[in-house]
Amino acid sequence: MKKILITNDDGFHSEGLNVLKETLEKIGEVIVVAPDKERSAVSFSLTLHRPLRVTELKKNFFIVDGTPTDCINIALKDLMDEMPSLVVSGINLGPNLGDDTLFSGTVSAAIQAVLFGIPSIAISAISKDGRFYLEDSAKVAFSLSKWVLKNGLPDGIVLSVNVPPPPILGLKLTSLGKKRYSPDIIERVDPRGRKYFWIGNGNPVLEGSEDTDVGAIRNNYISITPIHLDLTAKAYLEKLKDSEFLQFLREGTKEIFKKEF
Repeated sequence: MKKILITNDDGFHSEGLNVLKETLEKIGEVIVVAPDKERSAVSFSLTLHRPLRVTELKKNFFIVDGTPTDCINIALKDLMDEMPSLVVSGINLGPNLGDDTLFSGTVSAAIQAVLFGIPSIAISAISKDGRFYLEDSAKVAFSLSKWVLKNGLPDGIVLSVNVPPPPILGLKLTSLGKKRYSPDIIERVDPRGRKYFWIGNGNPVLEGSEDTDVGAIRNNYISITPIHLDLTAKAYLEKLKDSEFLQFLREGTKEIFKKEF
């Protein structure tokens, strides 16, 4: 059977992770390597200043006291005797739309797996009235996983998937929209008289046409967005090449060229 590695950023106890595990066991041998607690919004954070500890909860189910990216690195470099055929990160309890992809531990774990050359999917569920319809998201993950195991993905590509609550009207291939945050900063004083701050989400503003992930979810469609790590602003790069940008900088910095020590 194909080996499938799964992780998340909501922690090993998350219902989303466990529903995903049960679903994907129908098509492969599932290995879980997940954080010991919720690690949302940690992006690509690595734990570098303390040792990491791994607990084997049961066969093929490991807990790491670190980030989702730590989990992927430890799984692939130590816990698994061979590379998996697929990595699936999720099911995240909440959306990963637009700018969320920069912060999301769920998406970052999938991207980390891609750096090892492994096809990867990040899947997120959106709630309605406080309820997550995880069975729907699991069915999407199941079908996508079957397709990727058969067809693969281009090198460096992650599929970021968001599943709306019912009624779901269909599927859309999308680009990233915008999710602009203006976080609440709450200032308090602790019992010792020292200030502390608590950062909240505030009320993020969602922007995006119908062909973006934001627009698809707004219209009750499943959003599937291929993303990659190349953050180069290629259009602006070409514009700078055609401008006097470099000449201007050369004039201001020419004294450092060919400087000898």
